Amino acid sequence: MKRLELPPLPYEANALEPVMSSEQLLLHHDKHHKAYVDAANELMDKLDAAKDDGAEIDYATIAKKLSFNIGGHVLHSLFWSGMRTPQEGNQPVGELKNKIDEQFGSFEKFWEAFYNIATTIEGSGWSALFYDKKTDRLLIAQIQNHNKDCFPGAIVLLAIDMWEHSFYVDYKNDKKTFAQNWAKIINWDEIEERYQGAK
Repeated sequence: MKRLELPPLPYEANALEPVMSSEQLLLHHDKHHKAYVDAANELMDKLDAAKDDGAEIDYATIAKKLSFNIGGHVLHSLFWSGMRTPQEGNQPVGELKNKIDEQFGSFEKFWEAFYNIATTIEGSGWSALFYDKKTDRLLIAQIQNHNKDCFPGAIVLLAIDMWEHSFYVDYKNDKKTFAQNWAKIINWDEIEERYQGAK
């Protein structure tokens, strides 16, 4: 069976400085993301082994853990490719920019909502921008952990990891400053491509 793989970073470890240090980036990617990949693969191996030898397993527990770890892998993969070298005045481009203006009134109003959702997460989670093709709407939500409170069928376009492991080396417990600075490294060209693909 196919196994999940940790994707390589699409830039050098220091490419996101000073918003995100190479120490923070590598700890997050090489340790935390890798842990979700490894755990998901181990759980899938257990399912395969149970099928092969007929052993009884607790499917409910494995399904819950698998959802958590695969969710962590998918969101982190989107997170890495959704960032680039810091840019002042960084804003959306193309049709997504027009959609944000149409739906939220302006980029500033969109960012206020996205930032508010990111900085009010209780515990661990993500702030994410989704596109729902059925309603042709952009939706913002908190994803608790890696797998709760998502919109089934909607595509994640943009996601910021608000777990402490995402920012603690650089910002300690100041998640608001992290979220503010993160706006400078969003790769809006990539997010526009995701939007086009989702449509």
